[in-house]
Amino acid sequence: MMKILVTGASGNVGRFVIEELLKKGEQVVAAGTNIQKLRDIFKDRVDTAYFDFTNKDTYNEALENVDRVFLMRPPHLGKPEDLYPFIDALKPQNIKLVSFLSLMGVENNPIPPHHKIEKYIEASGIPYAHIRPGFFMQNVSGIHSVEIREKNQVFVPAGNSKTSFIDAADIGLSTATLLHEPDKYRNTAYTITGPEALDYYQVAEILSQVTGRQITYAKPGYLKYRRYYIKTRGLEKGYVNVTVALYFMTRMGTAKKVTDDFVNLTGRYPRSFEDFARVNIDCFI
Repeated sequence: MMKILVTGASGNVGRFVIEELLKKGEQVVAAGTNIQKLRDIFKDRVDTAYFDFTNKDTYNEALENVDRVFLMRPPHLGKPEDLYPFIDALKPQNIKLVSFLSLMGVENNPIPPHHKIEKYIEASGIPYAHIRPGFFMQNVSGIHSVEIREKNQVFVPAGNSKTSFIDAADIGLSTATLLHEPDKYRNTAYTITGPEALDYYQVAEILSQVTGRQITYAKPGYLKYRRYYIKTRGLEKGYVNVTVALYFMTRMGTAKKVTDDFVNLTGRYPRSFEDFARVNIDCFI
């Protein structure tokens, strides 16, 4: 049996993709730069391969006996060109499907790197199935949970905009569905969202109900947010700049769309933010 290569295997989405592929009986190669971490997570249920987008010498081992690929852009690689050498390496491999973790609305927005990556994959002639999710619920329980726990604040520069948050677990199931049936989903794209669009006042209200504390939406401006995340939180400037761009897009209404693509792909309904917050309450207390 041929295998499926999962890049970003230890990340929020990658590990869910792998779990869902294993449920479908697929053989998986978990790829990343920390092999021990991958083995700790997945034990002996998957093969592992040291893989680095910036090191062409790691490509061959990762792609051995692989005919499908989950492609995810690592957050620290801000330029779309960083992924082009690996995409080029897929061309002679007889790949049945590449499922790229893209971004909601990116087909009409050339600013994020995801747009150029999508176009490069399509131009390469490799069969593709783009996944375009809304904002991850894990962004709230992860990077933004610090201010929620320590300051009782949701600290994002999203203004009054609405977002159709999606659980990374639901993204993982959607992606595994595509990769499991490559011929059926060849050269397609899906916008995956949660069941509703919420503004961050509503997010704060839900978190208040779940935690029993008064959580407020701080509604910072771009500069205040950027300065705080770089100077106080100590995050990389490039990463923070990407998040600022995403929130700028959010204010323009690009994140509020609610679709039926998840239901149509999986036959299930996506998790609501309130349900997610209750299941992951430990992240907020």
